[in-house]
Amino acid sequence: MKVFRLSRKKYSNELSGKGASLSANRWNSKGTEIIYCASSRALAMAEVAVHLNLALIPNDYLMLEIHIPDTIEIEKIDPGDLPSGWDLFPHISPTQKIGDDFMRQNNYCVLSVPSAVVKGDVNYLLNPFHKDFKLIEIVNSYGFSFDQRLFK
Repeated sequence: MKVFRLSRKKYSNELSGKGASLSANRWNSKGTEIIYCASSRALAMAEVAVHLNLALIPNDYLMLEIHIPDTIEIEKIDPGDLPSGWDLFPHISPTQKIGDDFMRQNNYCVLSVPSAVVKGDVNYLLNPFHKDFKLIEIVNSYGFSFDQRLFK
């Protein structure tokens, strides 16, 4: 399976989860290293665009194409099993606990979660500490610029 990640150039050479650990996000609390990926290029862009300000759009983004071998089992979170408000901003602690538990239990390398930005789409969270993580690789990366019409 191929997944996508939009990354600033200086952070694009490795998949570590260190960036996510610097702040609390939807699927992790501060201090939890986890890697956010999307099921499509468009979703990767949308997930980043919701956090950008027109005046501050960086021009050094790269789209990463990441290969997850079919042999890696994926844990899936069903939207119907999530608490009310899971998709709100600011993020609620029960969704952060889901990601933190996923990382702490270390039973799976990949967790499929619903996107709060694009209903019906899914994001993939990668556990860089799982034994199968070494099988996941960045297979391509290329410059990505946001269409300015998105921010009018």
